Amino acid sequence: MSYFLSKLVRFNRSSVVGAVGIVSVGSTLLFSDDDTRFRTFVTARLPLPSQDASLLTLAVPNDLFPPHLPSFGQHGILSLSSYRVGPGSSSDISKEASGAVHDGSKPCGCFGRDTIANAAAKVGPAVVNISIPQDFYGVTTGRSIGSGTIIDKDGTILTCAHVVVDFHGSRSSSKGKIEVTLQDGRTFEGKVVNADMHSDIAVVKINSETPLPDAKLGNSSRLRPGDWVIAMGCPLSLQNTVTAGIVSCVDRKSSDLGFSGLPREYLQTDCAINVGNSGGPLVNMDGEIVGVNIMKVLSADGLGFSVPINSVCKIIEHFKKSGRVIRPWLGLRMLDLNEMIIAQLKKKDASFPNVSKGILVPMVTPGSPGDRAGFCPGDVVIQFDGKPVESMKEVIEIMGDKVGVPVKVVVKRVGDKLATLTVIPEESNLDL
Repeated sequence: MSYFLSKLVRFNRSSVVGAVGIVSVGSTLLFSDDDTRFRTFVTARLPLPSQDASLLTLAVPNDLFPPHLPSFGQHGILSLSSYRVGPGSSSDISKEASGAVHDGSKPCGCFGRDTIANAAAKVGPAVVNISIPQDFYGVTTGRSIGSGTIIDKDGTILTCAHVVVDFHGSRSSSKGKIEVTLQDGRTFEGKVVNADMHSDIAVVKINSETPLPDAKLGNSSRLRPGDWVIAMGCPLSLQNTVTAGIVSCVDRKSSDLGFSGLPREYLQTDCAINVGNSGGPLVNMDGEIVGVNIMKVLSADGLGFSVPINSVCKIIEHFKKSGRVIRPWLGLRMLDLNEMIIAQLKKKDASFPNVSKGILVPMVTPGSPGDRAGFCPGDVVIQFDGKPVESMKEVIEIMGDKVGVPVKVVVKRVGDKLATLTVIPEESNLDL
């Protein structure tokens, strides 16, 4: 130990950190012993430009995990049913949020030390805590906790359906009295306006005599893997929580997560989200909502999933137009083709159609609209409603909510034969 201390006199002022490191290591090496009475620890305090918050380890009671939340399949996917930012004026964040020079040193568009805080401050006042008492024969046994975001000053709140409703087949019913708490402490009673089981998106309404803070919706199609995002909400009943991470994948398929049924896509992030984050917003660095946090992988860290805000906007349009989400059904299993898949299929069967792109139909449901229209397994869809297509996403966008409307489809078959089919979509039955 004396050897290491003697070296301190030779270090200049800039080497203090290195010296402390040597002293710490030296003390550990020289005084390590199985008997804790003889252990020596060297603690050094250095002046730093910022101070980190203390890390607390909490023993979480079991009742913070609502029993109604399911885990899905072998992947252990868990829905996340269970945020006060420091005060900051809009003038404090306007320059940095717009990419203006900050303190004369940060060039436009650069990520600065206040970028995340500024984005959180923009959305924070609109993030709410949603709490619903869970009753058992009139006795309150716990509370279902979730999050939400005010997207309109009239009190329209965007959240997850599993936070506020129970589903029975295609029907839904409210879980009970919905208590909505704002960042400023005000509490309102909420009412479920619309809810969709398949997408797990719901709209809740509260009434206020004064305009409420709202958040701006962004564009999730502009996200790229590696983009910074923040998750906001009420994890484990810890209100007003902000965590940061990056976008891991912009189009994670529901099939990748072990989900069957109609195809869905999620944003995958490594933001820390837990039970209670459900319904909370995923926010970009411009302070815009780009997703709704919905679930995480139970047995892993850094694997969280959100519904892209562009998909949510389409769901909201359906709510406004029809009061529910209308999904046309053709009864066709579809697969997007690429060069590699086409080469494999050609190698297996030389008579496979000569195409460079398109959508393969490997299976047709008996008695479905596609079956009645004359689709056959092995058909390759190249045109849908008069438009060239190469992905299922394009077909879904073209169909929209057209139920009962005839659609002409051009397919290419074995031997490069072309066929024009007319299919009449039906509304999908999610109970099946």
